[in-house]
Amino acid sequence: MRFKISLALVLASFITVFSQNIKSPSQFLGYPFGSQFTRHHEVVDYFKYLAKNSDNLVLENYGKTNERRTLQVAFISSKSNLENIESIRKQHLTNANLANTSGLKDKAIVWLSYNVHGNEASATEASILTAYKLLTEKQAWLENTIVIIDPCLNPDGRDRYVNWFNQVKNRNVNPNPLALEHNESWLQGRPNHYLFDLNRDWAWVTQVESQQRLKIYNKWMPHIHVDFHEQYYNNPYYFAPAAEPFHEIITKFQRDFQGEIGKNNAKYFDKEGWLYFTKESFDLLYPSYGDTYPTFNGAIGMTYEQAGHGRAGLGIKTNEGDVLTLKDRLTHHTTTGLSTVEMASKNASKLNTEFTKYFNNRSFKYKSYVLQGNSDKINALKKLLDRHEIKYGKTNSPSVTGFVYNKNKNGQLKVNGDNISISTNQPKGKLIEVLFEPKTRIKDSLTYDITSWSLPYAYGLDAVASKKEVTSTAANSSNNIVAKNNVYAYAFDWNHISDAALLTDFLQHKIRVRTTSKAMDNSNQKLKPGSLIVTKRDNKHLKNFDDLVFKISKKHQKENKHITTGLSTNGVDMGSYSVTEIKKKKIAVLGGKGISTLSYGEVRYFLEQDLNYDYSAIRTSDLSAQVLSKFNILILPNGSYSGILSKDKLKTLKSWISKGGKVISIGYANQVFANSKEFGLTTKQTKKKKDTAKTEPKKRVYAESEREQIKNLITGAIFKTHVDTTHPLGFGYDSDYFTLKLGTSSFDYLKRGHNVVTLDDNTLIAGFAGSKTLTKQKKSLIFGTENIGRGQVIYLADNPLFRGFWDNGKLFFANALFMVK
Repeated sequence: MRFKISLALVLASFITVFSQNIKSPSQFLGYPFGSQFTRHHEVVDYFKYLAKNSDNLVLENYGKTNERRTLQVAFISSKSNLENIESIRKQHLTNANLANTSGLKDKAIVWLSYNVHGNEASATEASILTAYKLLTEKQAWLENTIVIIDPCLNPDGRDRYVNWFNQVKNRNVNPNPLALEHNESWLQGRPNHYLFDLNRDWAWVTQVESQQRLKIYNKWMPHIHVDFHEQYYNNPYYFAPAAEPFHEIITKFQRDFQGEIGKNNAKYFDKEGWLYFTKESFDLLYPSYGDTYPTFNGAIGMTYEQAGHGRAGLGIKTNEGDVLTLKDRLTHHTTTGLSTVEMASKNASKLNTEFTKYFNNRSFKYKSYVLQGNSDKINALKKLLDRHEIKYGKTNSPSVTGFVYNKNKNGQLKVNGDNISISTNQPKGKLIEVLFEPKTRIKDSLTYDITSWSLPYAYGLDAVASKKEVTSTAANSSNNIVAKNNVYAYAFDWNHISDAALLTDFLQHKIRVRTTSKAMDNSNQKLKPGSLIVTKRDNKHLKNFDDLVFKISKKHQKENKHITTGLSTNGVDMGSYSVTEIKKKKIAVLGGKGISTLSYGEVRYFLEQDLNYDYSAIRTSDLSAQVLSKFNILILPNGSYSGILSKDKLKTLKSWISKGGKVISIGYANQVFANSKEFGLTTKQTKKKKDTAKTEPKKRVYAESEREQIKNLITGAIFKTHVDTTHPLGFGYDSDYFTLKLGTSSFDYLKRGHNVVTLDDNTLIAGFAGSKTLTKQKKSLIFGTENIGRGQVIYLADNPLFRGFWDNGKLFFANALFMVK
């Protein structure tokens, strides 16, 4: 007994000495830790310092943000593990059938992700303290555990918040919730540079942070992944187990082990008397979260939510009269982070066994998914699959039997040349099943996000899900990109957003471009409405015209169809009034108070990244006749416009439109037009049945009120719509379009105007729609146009740019910009 006590004292003494060799966060930063927010460059510097002064931490930079801030992860483990880390990584991936060595048995991989939402700023502070404590107090756990810490997934958003807070805060902490420092401006710190919610981007990988993170995540595929968040400041702490609905693919072990970690967290919280809750609010269904995406890749994926959010600052008074401080918040997150590492260390062998089982279990309903469509849509999907390291091929089968997506029933799909075949018989098979499932099974309709996302609908591809394995070969793509002199014109297809990117590149290089509103056959080429036409006559000002067209075509991997004459064999000729020039437009995007920052960010990202097209952002307070006169197009993102567009401003806007201006209105922005007699849009009303007899009001149980409310909601459901393909807004589309409906608002068909995309039949294809919502959706407008004088309003009732992942909706927006005259 004396020997054991002496050994313990020696170890404690050693750890104390070692701790003195590493500066604490307070010592390094020069202020009491938790009394200020740490700027991102200081976070980077501290982790560099730890890497330089400890044998137990290795730092790896994995990328840069849009604003050039460093993205990094720290690997924390024993010296021996870090010296053999590549071997451990390959052994671990062998258990997922992603490598071919001996499998890992006795070590756990834990990934802790912090601050995906920039203004949930205590998370990054907790990452600093967690790393320090692992190196100085919890080294025993590191013998069989590799801890991967990403201190800040969203440095641009976090610095936006921290810099703003430091500019407006009082000298002394002001806990009054009414103080300016507790009320962010319109441009909040939650999203990234493009105002995207990175916690909804794990599966869609539209943002540069997600793209770079996924590369290193796929190299490790951890056993446990925790995403550290903050919620509203009056809430207790939340940790797993999660709430229903769980996606059906989640295993019993994944569910049970969440509960075991939760019990360990509760032990530490009980000791301090801290309040917490579990099994409420935060479900595991939508696949693009920082808890669900890792779960569908075999991990125990969890969200931890600390009270605070962007309102808490350094200290805020709660409704109960307590002051919640930054120190409180980071301490809570540090506690759960360390508790999670402890549970991983204690259960390393079990985690490896169950991780292996996850990837060996391939009892899938569908064995293969076959998709076909034009090559641009196929290539766009391939790009996403490559980012997830999902394998695919091409089938030579003439037809495939199974669930046919566009028919919403079982049948047969005839397969043509441009197709892609994806088998679930691969390591990422379960992720494939989730992303491609025709209908999401929802055990509980009380969900936190959208309830349908199936990629065949999102990418606008004909598809079939087969219960049999479909043979395939390696897929490749090629386009006829050939330079040829002495042609009359070059023509290009118009059926994908990448074609719009080609157009804008031409315009940036001062190449004049025409489009045809009617079909034509010319020079053995079939040109559909919307096709781009670049004539030599229009571009005499360019000495290197042919070479420039070839260079830009090659850059975008577009086939340049050679037109040798202005005379068509069928349809209109090249000199027809139906073949008109696409002029470069001056675009304004409205932003500011009342505008959804997410929708504004989607428009911004679309113009800058999808199209590379110049625009000007104007504040809502600056909207006037004088400002409007400087632009051709005004884009109104989703938002609440009642306080932005008064009756007088609506009249000003209508006057500008009548002189040739064009408004593109998204989502709830349309309500301001529907509520005005100046415009032809009207909100759809459901007819109420006449009461033939007086009836007593129904008794309602208070506890069931939340479930009663969801009967009036639509949470990201897919509906099949009809497209008028003859209208310029519908150019490049087939007659069917699957729209992602995010809410219940609906509009009547336009009495004066063009109803281009309509929901004629309200049959739900996939996702959840409350029982009281469907009648209102029947015979409603999805996208339409109204002529006002020489200008137009384009009503987009559904959002075709939602989160940047609904690829097949983007061409509608391009049509609104360039095709609708």
